[in-house]
Amino acid sequence: MLKYFIKRLVALVAIIIAISIGSFFMIQLLPGDLATSILGVANTPANKRELYARLGLDKGLVQQYLTWMGHVLQGDLGKSYITGESINTSIGKSLPIDLEIIFLSQIVAFACAIPLAMKAARKPNGLFDRLSNGLTFGLLSVPSFIIVVYLVLIIAIKAQIPGTGPGSFTRWPEWAWLFTDTGMFFTTVGHNLTSMVIPTLALSIGSFVVYFRVLRSDLIATLQEEFITMARSKGLSSRRIMWRHAFRPSSVALLGTAGINIGGLIAGGFVVQYLLAIPGLGGLLIASITLQDYLVIQSTVFVVAVAVIVINFTVDFITTLVDPRIARD
Repeated sequence: MLKYFIKRLVALVAIIIAISIGSFFMIQLLPGDLATSILGVANTPANKRELYARLGLDKGLVQQYLTWMGHVLQGDLGKSYITGESINTSIGKSLPIDLEIIFLSQIVAFACAIPLAMKAARKPNGLFDRLSNGLTFGLLSVPSFIIVVYLVLIIAIKAQIPGTGPGSFTRWPEWAWLFTDTGMFFTTVGHNLTSMVIPTLALSIGSFVVYFRVLRSDLIATLQEEFITMARSKGLSSRRIMWRHAFRPSSVALLGTAGINIGGLIAGGFVVQYLLAIPGLGGLLIASITLQDYLVIQSTVFVVAVAVIVINFTVDFITTLVDPRIARD
């Protein structure tokens, strides 16, 4: 297990280095002129040279990359070329929003997918199995931004539930309020969770469909194994067999799928955030692209990519705990 973990960790470091190189040099290919964005009408050759020298952009690309990575390794992503604000601060404000949406959506997706997949797997091709397969197949073809539109129509407009529509996002309260103003803390938590209803449902529906179909297929196959027949011959209940004997070996593919899916949700959530005016990483990235703020774009892409890789690494490690044979292989 330790040898497997070290090998994966070395691979993780190598991939992060490759991502940093890719994100840095990708930004160099973007159209537009940074000097024009910053200087405007004052973009003369002399002013441009002075600006590039001040920002360190007059050096070679390799030297620029090494300087940037040196700061990144120290935990400093730099400052915005346009606003001068610390990129650490900007991402620090936005990243928790993305993490909260992903966390809540995955709780809802797993809470719905696991019991429904178990119910469908008990009687393959039964009425419930056919209905659930048809429903999930249909939902699989619906993109999240279309789901957002319908959810806004149903929840915010038709049902008129306050605090759920676009532009109604409320940030998580500061923990200091819990000790200084408990009432305000829990009120703000309530507003925050209410504002998360639509984005959570929009992202959880797609995840639910994938998890349901993967787990259902694996459970059906597992329930045909000889050790399940042995468990039934001992008189164990169907519920006990499902949870104690069938679920664990069937969850390996589910965990792998979750790792890939959660990584995709970070990027997929950008569209949802934009439609609902939620100030997460999606809003930060779109605003930076509009302003041609290249360093913010570069740092945001790097952070998102690293987050995806770390999430997948974590899921891989959890998978080896569920099935140690993976590490031995």
